[in-house]
Amino acid sequence: MIISKTPFRVSLAGGGSDLAEYYRHRPGRVVSLAISRYMYVTVNRRFDRSIRVSYTRTEIVDSLEDLQHELIREALRMTGVTEGVEITTIADLPAGIGLGSSSALTVGVLNALYAFKNEWRTPAELAARACQIEIDVLGRPIGKQDQYIAAFGGLQEIEFNPDGSVKVHPLICARTTRARLEQNLLLFFTGTQREAGSVLGDARGRMATSEEARENIDRLVGMADAVKKLLVDARVPRLGRVLDESWQVKKRMASGVSTPALDRLYRRAVRAGADGGKISGAGGGGCLLLVVRPAAQARVRESMRRAGLREVPFTIEPEGTRIIHYGD
Repeated sequence: MIISKTPFRVSLAGGGSDLAEYYRHRPGRVVSLAISRYMYVTVNRRFDRSIRVSYTRTEIVDSLEDLQHELIREALRMTGVTEGVEITTIADLPAGIGLGSSSALTVGVLNALYAFKNEWRTPAELAARACQIEIDVLGRPIGKQDQYIAAFGGLQEIEFNPDGSVKVHPLICARTTRARLEQNLLLFFTGTQREAGSVLGDARGRMATSEEARENIDRLVGMADAVKKLLVDARVPRLGRVLDESWQVKKRMASGVSTPALDRLYRRAVRAGADGGKISGAGGGGCLLLVVRPAAQARVRESMRRAGLREVPFTIEPEGTRIIHYGD
C-alpha cells in the first residue's frame, strides 16, 4: 500500500497571473503558502483486474474509460496504471472552499501512483503533469499556482513565464517573521462552497479581449512583489493593507468574485479589528483570510463566530506532497 500526503494552500497575492491568458503576454507572479491541512491518497493492488475508487462515492469499474472521476481517471492514464488498483482519497477539508483541493488531489494521486510503480518524480514534474491533466486534458479554466504549491510546499514565490515555464523560489525571511505571519493569519470558512472554474472562466474571457483586465492583473502582480518585500522586511501587520487592496482589485476581474454577503462579512471582520484580508481562491465563497494582530484576535474570532463562520486553524507546511507509507 502507498499513502501520499499533500498540503492545501493559501494564496497571498498575485492570483490570476497564473492564467495563460495573462502570462503569455507578460510574466505572472504569486506568493503562496502551503498549510497544515491535507489530502491523503491511498493506492493498493486489487486481487482482480478491476479499478475501485472511493471518494464521496465509490466506483468499481472494469475499464478505465468507465471511471467517472476525471482527475483520477486521467492520472491513471498518465501513469500507465490501468487495471487492478484501488484508490481512496481522504481530505481534512471539503472541496470548493478556495484552498486548492482539486490540485492537491491531482498532485497527490500522481505521486502515489508513481510510487506504486516504484518510480519517483520531482516536485516540478508532478506539478507540471498535474497542470497537464487539469488544464490541457480536461480543459479546466484554472491557473498553475495550486499544483506547484501542492508539490513544493512551504512559503513560495512562483513565476509563470510567457514560454509556459514555471519557476519556484522559496521566499526567504527570518524564522521570527514566518512565526509572526502564522500568528497574524486567521482563516474562516464562510459556509459557501463553489467551483473555481466558473469565476476563473469569466476572468480568462476578459483577459483574452481586454487590456484593462490584464492591467488589473498587473496590479495584483505588483502586490505580490509588495507582499514579498513586507515579509523580507519583517513588516507583517502591513500585509493586511496589501491584501485588502488586492481584494478590491480582484473584485474587478470577474463577476461572481464577491457577493453582498461576503462583502458584509469582510466589513464585519475589519470593524472587529482585522487589518485586512481577502477571500481565498477564485472568490464567490470559500474561506475568508484575515490579517489580525494578536490583541484583536479574540474580538475577530467572536465576531466571526456570531456570523456563523467556522475557523480553520493552520500553520505553514514546509513540505509539499510526500509519500508517508510505502509497503504492505
